[in-house]
Amino acid sequence: MAKLTKKMKAALAKVDKNKAYTLDEAAKLVKETSIAKFDASVDIAVRLGVDPRKANQMVRGVVTLPHGTGKTVRVLALVPPDKEAEAKEAGADYVGLDEYIEKIKNGWTDVDVIITLPSVMGKIGPLGRILGPRGLMPNPKTGTVTMDIGKAVKDVKAGKIDFKVDRYGIVHAAIGKVSFEPAKIKENAEELLRTIVRLKPSTAKGTYIKSIYMSSTMGPGIAVDTRQATN
Repeated sequence: MAKLTKKMKAALAKVDKNKAYTLDEAAKLVKETSIAKFDASVDIAVRLGVDPRKANQMVRGVVTLPHGTGKTVRVLALVPPDKEAEAKEAGADYVGLDEYIEKIKNGWTDVDVIITLPSVMGKIGPLGRILGPRGLMPNPKTGTVTMDIGKAVKDVKAGKIDFKVDRYGIVHAAIGKVSFEPAKIKENAEELLRTIVRLKPSTAKGTYIKSIYMSSTMGPGIAVDTRQATN
């Protein structure tokens, strides 16, 4: 087992393992316990009382964080020529179709989000084995397959993220950077949590939000009071 560094020991000492913090407290503490030399991401992990193996208990959704993620999102718009101007004006980093499909076939995936039209999905379908494992496959459920290309690009650039419960019943999401003011971290967390609560499957029994932890990249986990955070 690796030895803890002095910085990590000092960060851990600031967190009471027996306490569940309010979102206000957690948002402040996550900044104080960040030990990274860079502007670390602030992440949240929400453990749900669902069985992801059952299709009717799969929790998946999209949310637009009021203050964005703090991350520069690289967007590829796979569109025909008549939609290129709209995508470029909205802020897409890469715009085109056949040339980018060929690049992806050759292994290029240097983007964060791909947005396209329903009519183009027939061409993109064969790329599933490349894009799927990287979480880049466009999907109507996440708003990345749409007729309104301009709005979709702007939403992603403004902080729209998609999330999905993993096989362990946990939703992981980045909700900002440690350079954010605590109030902005809190408000982003609240928006994500509200969205997750709204998506509660009718078949889920018992406690839905089992635990919430906030942390920075490389920083310790901070337990959040689930009742306070979701009411």
